[in-house]
Amino acid sequence: MPTLAEFSATRPDGQEEALASRLGKVVLVVNTASQCGFTPQYAGLEALWQTYRDRGFEVIGFPCNQFGGQEPGGPEEIAQFCSVNFGVSFPLMGKVEVNGDGAPPLWQWLKDEARGVLGSRRVKWNFTKFLIGRDGRVVKRFGPSVAPERIAEAIEGLL
Repeated sequence: MPTLAEFSATRPDGQEEALASRLGKVVLVVNTASQCGFTPQYAGLEALWQTYRDRGFEVIGFPCNQFGGQEPGGPEEIAQFCSVNFGVSFPLMGKVEVNGDGAPPLWQWLKDEARGVLGSRRVKWNFTKFLIGRDGRVVKRFGPSVAPERIAEAIEGLL
């Protein structure tokens, strides 16, 4: 059975980054957008990162423009927006498609491992969150309406 360690992600500079270095950490993978009603969740995600990072937790944001064109900017624009408006310091990867033929293997795997409502594989909207345990296996999917602070207990249980 695959784990997070078997996948890579594209950084904003276009380089591939192996995710094997995250094995042994609790990881929250989130598809993000700068012009979404859920965009204020960046602050909550940053708070989780600041609270738990010294205990082996990491947030990885994946900007996505598939839902209502809510992430139209380039990498520098996105990084600046997140930093200036929400103090984001957790890693942001390059823009990604989370559904369809353009979705990278990481996102195919996440959706297979943790189905959504009624068993759906599709990511329904921005700020869908996937919690991954230290063993690199997906533990749970959280929908966009689940505020980051509501995930704290699940994170603590895995740390």
